Amino acid sequence: MSGMPPARLVRMRTFMAAFCLFAVTGCFIESPVDPGPVDQTVTLAPGQSASITGTTVTLTFDGVTGDNRCPADALCVLGGSATVKVDARSSSGSRSITFETGKLEPVEYGGLTVELTQLQPYPFSATPIRSEDYRATLRVSR
Repeated sequence: MSGMPPARLVRMRTFMAAFCLFAVTGCFIESPVDPGPVDQTVTLAPGQSASITGTTVTLTFDGVTGDNRCPADALCVLGGSATVKVDARSSSGSRSITFETGKLEPVEYGGLTVELTQLQPYPFSATPIRSEDYRATLRVSR
């Protein structure tokens, strides 16, 4: 190396120093972590939130907008449906989710599957349901 021109020697040493620096610090770069499975069920009252374990996702039960389910003590031709509003938030943003009890379809959010599995109480013809009495049970899975 003593026969090399000084400028080239400096570039070679700079390159070697940079290479060693990247090689050493490369060991400390975190590789993506497997997020692992999620299988969590939460029951929420209107306005109540739940953080989903192992994620940055938080679900808030906003309430029920329209409940025309057939009362348990009545005979109906159609079963009816209730509309359930849920707010989903994560580190990457938020989304309003609407579930219909008549067609319980899961929704994808933040790499998770969110399903409404139950809405309580079930209506009776003589007893109106107050909005604060509703409870939504949500299942979250990956």
